[in-house]
Amino acid sequence: MRLCGQTRPLASLDEVIIVHDGLAPGARDRLQETAGRALAFVPLDADAADYYAAKDAGFAAARAEVIVFADADCWPDPEWLQALLDPFARGDVDAVAGRTSYRADLFGAAATAIDFMYFASPLGDGCTRNFYANNVAFRRDVLAREGFGAHEFYRGSCQVLGLALQARGVPIHFAVRAHTVHRFPDSAADLLRLRLLRGADSVELAPHLADAYLPARARWLGRLGPLSGLAVLAARCVCSLIALRRQRLPAARGVRWFAGAALVGAIHAADAAGAIIRGLRLGLAPPARRARTLGYHGDVDRLAAQP
Repeated sequence: MRLCGQTRPLASLDEVIIVHDGLAPGARDRLQETAGRALAFVPLDADAADYYAAKDAGFAAARAEVIVFADADCWPDPEWLQALLDPFARGDVDAVAGRTSYRADLFGAAATAIDFMYFASPLGDGCTRNFYANNVAFRRDVLAREGFGAHEFYRGSCQVLGLALQARGVPIHFAVRAHTVHRFPDSAADLLRLRLLRGADSVELAPHLADAYLPARARWLGRLGPLSGLAVLAARCVCSLIALRRQRLPAARGVRWFAGAALVGAIHAADAAGAIIRGLRLGLAPPARRARTLGYHGDVDRLAAQP
């Protein structure tokens, strides 16, 4: 367990909960021995569970005032947990988002600029509009209303919750030092599948974005199926190209920036295919997204660049 090397010891936490869809008893024993403390295991039905259902199940089982969410396929920096929890020492902080990225090479920088962008919030300096469910913490009351909710997303419910929190006037504080590295899929086929699903999510996300940011008379623009999804992807592509120069990874400038921009375009092309497939109802329907959502990555990065 990579959490064992944290500057904030696991033993200092009220509880550590692992939500799973089929951990063998021997694996649970090894995890508990490695952690050096008691762990709570919450099983889910592998046929019915999805990513956000797992998050909500973990929240329902927790009793602490502040709940931290992490994923098994994310490798946190040693100070991640401490940096994520420190802001809660202030009584007026209810939500804190850490910084997630992929690995630090050019492909990782391009993918990070697409999947893990952060936008400044109007609710305060040092706050973000959005967060990712693999690296965020909340006071219990913030999630008590409906949790992450049941939406037809592969990985978009955290974006919808972010919009809801902004509408409720709940600032999400951005803890830059709370950094974790998200693993890439284990194979090129899994990577393509991931991109298609993320593209499909743009179709489902478009109405929520339209409701949040467009005047009432123009909100129909978010309900045009693949056209709305492609519009979301086009806007995201522009933001991604800008983010290539601004994220906290090795700088992408000159020839490196153009190479990164080409990768951003190629990834968005795959996402666009997913948006078209979903928007035309040709596939990628929500039930298909549930497959392997709790075990999509291994504890390796098989797509890592070879030396």
